[in-house]
Amino acid sequence: MKRIFNHLLKYWKKLIFPTVALLLVIALDSGKPFLHRMIIDQALPEKSAPLLTWILIGLFVITTGRALFGFYMEFSFDKIGILVYRDLKNMLFDHIQQLHFAYFDNMNTGEIMARLGEDLENIWRSLSFGFRMLLEEGAYFIIGVVVLGSINWKLTLIILLIMAPIGFLAVSFERKINQNFEAISDQTAILNTTAQENIAGVRLVKAFAREKHEIRKFLTKNKENYDLNNEQAQIMANNFPIIELLTNLAVIAMFAIGALFVTSGEMTLGSLAIFSGFIWNLIWPLRNLGWLMNMTGQFSASVKKILVILNTESEVTDAPGLTPHQVKGDVEFKNVTFSYQEEAVLNDVSFKTKAGDTVALMGTTGSGKTSVLALIGRYYNHEKGSVLVDGIETKDLRLDDLRGAMSVVHQDTFLFSESIGNNLKFANADASEEDIREALRIACADFVWELDEGLDTVIGERGVGLSGGQKQRLAIARAILKESPILILDDATSALDMETEYQLLKNLKGLRHPRTTFIIAHRISAVKNADQILYMENGHVMEIGTHDDLVQHGGRYAEVYKEQFQDFENLTEVI
Repeated sequence: MKRIFNHLLKYWKKLIFPTVALLLVIALDSGKPFLHRMIIDQALPEKSAPLLTWILIGLFVITTGRALFGFYMEFSFDKIGILVYRDLKNMLFDHIQQLHFAYFDNMNTGEIMARLGEDLENIWRSLSFGFRMLLEEGAYFIIGVVVLGSINWKLTLIILLIMAPIGFLAVSFERKINQNFEAISDQTAILNTTAQENIAGVRLVKAFAREKHEIRKFLTKNKENYDLNNEQAQIMANNFPIIELLTNLAVIAMFAIGALFVTSGEMTLGSLAIFSGFIWNLIWPLRNLGWLMNMTGQFSASVKKILVILNTESEVTDAPGLTPHQVKGDVEFKNVTFSYQEEAVLNDVSFKTKAGDTVALMGTTGSGKTSVLALIGRYYNHEKGSVLVDGIETKDLRLDDLRGAMSVVHQDTFLFSESIGNNLKFANADASEEDIREALRIACADFVWELDEGLDTVIGERGVGLSGGQKQRLAIARAILKESPILILDDATSALDMETEYQLLKNLKGLRHPRTTFIIAHRISAVKNADQILYMENGHVMEIGTHDDLVQHGGRYAEVYKEQFQDFENLTEVI
């Protein structure tokens, strides 16, 4: 909670004038009942036209001043709330960007979007409107009690006793509504996730004709959301009518008992008029107490959800005092062991490659190939052994230096919903059109120039509208454009035909700046001429060597070679 209010305190100087305006509005509102008393007790009985004129002028000045100061006050508080909202959104998004891979492995996109959207908006409303209302209503209530108590303490006490149960109801209401809002916040995240996954996977849903199943699933989640909101409405319905009854009884009691005091001479009619004006200074704060508690419940629930993210520390961070290092591309694994969610993924993995060499990884599904590449970029921390880049343990390299020296094409190709040009420039914002043309040529992605708008062609979400092979070639072109000393292709040519794959790998071999290249592939044609081939099973490197060495060895790689032999029988050198 302290971190949230620290952002509000950053703007304490900007709060000064709006707060002064708030106090002036309260002072002007508080002066009106006294002018009403002067009209009733003096101007009308004395039939004094000049006095009545001055009083009416005073009321006009108060009304005009109240409108001007009120406008400035509301605008300023709202503006400060927007500034805090902006800062919190930036802070939360920045923090999310710093979190480790494993966090996103276990977190739904819909839940993160709910925190960045609905929860931050709840905090914004609370700080910009609720905070002001709390100050305003609190001041009105205190002034009302003091003023009315000074006029007639007996009538004031009676009114307060009638309205006292409202405080108890408000506290009870706040506790129930806070629990309800937490549940609604959780369910909203689930509902968002359900919708997001369905929309993102709409083609799969339609391909399997599962629309009705997905509709039923969404309706079930939405029904749960409806039930929680209905519960919220029930809580409000159980409390607000009682509050309404008590506040109206207070008004009736004021007029009834106040009339007796006037007839007995204990009060003047003008003093009763002051009571009539100031009693709303007591009523509205108490009537709004439930609403403020409602907003407080939303605020509290949203802050808790956001703090869960903000209090999550990244497990992969830079050690203090690290100096910059320009990566060349030597990579070595020494007896590396790695577990994911307490399940062993890599066991005693060792290999070494020089800068500019090509390393190919083959093996069964789930054998740990992708995990090896993930450890090079230190997307996860290994438990035992050493992962060395240029002879330096990756934990002793700055993440920006390490990852900045890597170009990665992931197994799950991701393209932004932007133009092809912007997708390519994501890797190198300063790339010229000539550089882009060369990268597209190397990646065999010349199809771009056949499109009507070329590089300006806007592709759909995640590359919708492109084939799997086209998306992979654009992703490879993007990686090439970065010109990093380490290039990682995680099954990046799986959607390409053998002829295109052959040409692409041949082009990579001819790059003017040699790169340490890691290739995960299932076809011998993609790995045959690598400088080093690692064949993996169950987290172990079972075989290591060149293609000829492994074939002569007669192990598992040789078996795969024989199975695929006809696919590359006549292949010439590729890499």
